[in-house]
Amino acid sequence: MIAAIAFYVFAAILLVSAGMVVSARNPVHSVLFLILAFFNAAALFLMAGAEFLAMILVIVYVGAVAVLFLFVVMMLDINFAELRSRFQQFLPVGLAVGVVLLLELCLVLGGWSLAPNSAAMRTLPIAADVQNTAQLGRVMYTDYILLFQAAGLVLLVAMIGAIVLTLRENRGASRRQSVARQVARNPGNTLEMVDVAIGAGVTLADIRRPLPEATELEHAGHGHHSHDDDHGHGHGGEH
Repeated sequence: MIAAIAFYVFAAILLVSAGMVVSARNPVHSVLFLILAFFNAAALFLMAGAEFLAMILVIVYVGAVAVLFLFVVMMLDINFAELRSRFQQFLPVGLAVGVVLLLELCLVLGGWSLAPNSAAMRTLPIAADVQNTAQLGRVMYTDYILLFQAAGLVLLVAMIGAIVLTLRENRGASRRQSVARQVARNPGNTLEMVDVAIGAGVTLADIRRPLPEATELEHAGHGHHSHDDDHGHGHGGEH
């Protein structure tokens, strides 16, 4: 009785949250309802004895896919008013695509038939000391290891392709580290040894980070001499 009540509760929440994923106006709310639907589906899988599928839903879909959707939706600058204004414009196209998908589903369900030995496979005995997850692992990594590796390779190629297509490198705005320039740098251009007498202290004018270039030092020296000359002329004129 308790199991039946829990099943109907989880199933009802799953159906309501799935409907809210499609009907919610805010995409962030849609992703949150999607996460709720995944949790309830995982609970149904646990009740059916498929703990592997339940953990996959929680760890992979909720922990990675749904959270990734949430971050992407929150990072995008979406103008919801503009999207709603164009809803009626693209409504015929959406209805046409929906009708095509519905016809395809009807064709699949209409032409689907059970295999002759499906009843015997459904009652295939499994050792009592072997858990469901362990049995799935043996099948995936022994009988279907090549297909499993091929699926991983396809996902890797898709990930690399998505990174290459979406990567936009802006060399003008980015500041990169030049290791060769740092290694070939002359320490004399950036360091200055100052012999400070005991008790003399260091004034702010003596601290330069980084040191000015040689041309700037020359200009500063010329300006200092001219300044002294002006003071000399001025004192001479007063005397």
